[in-house]
Amino acid sequence: MILDDIKKEIDKANRIAVVTHENPDGDAIGSSLTMYMALKNINKDVDVIIPEYAKMFEFLPCINETKKSSDEHYDLVIAVDCATEKRLKDNNNCFNNSKVTIQIDHHEANKMFADYNYVDPVSPACCQILIKVLKYWNIEINKDMGVCLLAGIITDTGGFKYSGVTSETFEIVAWLLDKGINISSVYRRVLQTISKTKFELNKIATSRITFYENDKIAFTYITVEDEKKVNAQLGDYEGCVDIGRDIEGVEVSIFFRELKEGGYKVSMRSNDYVNVSDICLMFGGGGHMKAAGCTISSGTIEQIRDKLIAQTKRYLK
Repeated sequence: MILDDIKKEIDKANRIAVVTHENPDGDAIGSSLTMYMALKNINKDVDVIIPEYAKMFEFLPCINETKKSSDEHYDLVIAVDCATEKRLKDNNNCFNNSKVTIQIDHHEANKMFADYNYVDPVSPACCQILIKVLKYWNIEINKDMGVCLLAGIITDTGGFKYSGVTSETFEIVAWLLDKGINISSVYRRVLQTISKTKFELNKIATSRITFYENDKIAFTYITVEDEKKVNAQLGDYEGCVDIGRDIEGVEVSIFFRELKEGGYKVSMRSNDYVNVSDICLMFGGGGHMKAAGCTISSGTIEQIRDKLIAQTKRYLK
């Protein structure tokens, strides 16, 4: 079994690094920190490399032990919650210079880019996969790891409201509750409490929403200038794409964030039947059926918007 092979590589390795995708969300950070603590608990010499993260995740255990970068050549690098090697971005060299590479992920459009790939696209969160993995390896999941795992599950399921949530998800949450983890506290920190700057960005994005195709498509955006204006921090733009999706009658929500280096980060969400991952794949991205994204580096905002909407129209009933 692949998990047995992965465990053998972990047992052989002396120096290990754990990495994840750029602009990490709660599932990426929760998975990274959990894997880091798990490896430390079996006496491995391990680094967890997260170049940057949003302020909202500062409460997570061991986050102050993360490294921003590393030029070291590791025996083994484990990527978590990352569908493509390209999305490792700042951690690409670290990953490629490793003797052995492993990835654990849940994205449908995963490129199977490591030497050993454990991918479960049915799981709504990478953190949910890690619980099964660590139990299979007989590695104890302590309370600190449980907090990180819960943060990842809550963020990637939208607070248990997305369709990918399974009965197993709730069984896992009940199990974490029995371990003494304050679920309401974690939920509030990662989903309900927003900074004033995030509130201001949401206001801007809301004021710009426009509708297409009989109101089945909602579109909005924020610019670099908007972020400067409100003094936005990393992650303050998270959730802007959900504003459009939550409007009655909308099937697909499209959100653009202008990048400092040029181009736009595109986020797409759907409600019932449109596979936004297929649409994003056409533009070099991917993700899940109802939550996906891509980066488009050339064209005006109007040109890129029109291309995305043209492709999305093909999927509407």
